Amino acid sequence: MLSPKRTKYRKYHRGRMRGKATRGNEVSFGKYGLQALEPSWITSRQIEATRRTITRYTKRGASLWIRIFPDKTVTARAAESRMGSGKGAVDYWVATVKPGTILFEISAVPEEVARAAFNLASYKLPVKTKFIIRND
Repeated sequence: MLSPKRTKYRKYHRGRMRGKATRGNEVSFGKYGLQALEPSWITSRQIEATRRTITRYTKRGASLWIRIFPDKTVTARAAESRMGSGKGAVDYWVATVKPGTILFEISAVPEEVARAAFNLASYKLPVKTKFIIRND
């Protein structure tokens, strides 16, 4: 699972996901991309499940780029703990995704294979997605 080696702060505020993505919204590395159409948190487990799906479908014949990284902590309180006594312990890591963000990129495979791989991958993600082709 993806997680940072170190962070400036151990625990983060939840924040807001307003507006569209201005960065990371174009296919830069591969030929085809998977673009998010709605805002959400994507956990490191979901990213890993999606990565496995794509690599298995393409039989490891594709070049894959993961364009998002889970660098935000989500905390959870212990079960049946009393109110107060501070913020809970770090439970998992998430990547904050805005509409327009490119999640994954792929190349070195035909378009129909990339489409099918991204279609399977989209079932693993909590956001609606769209298949994008790089325009040079």
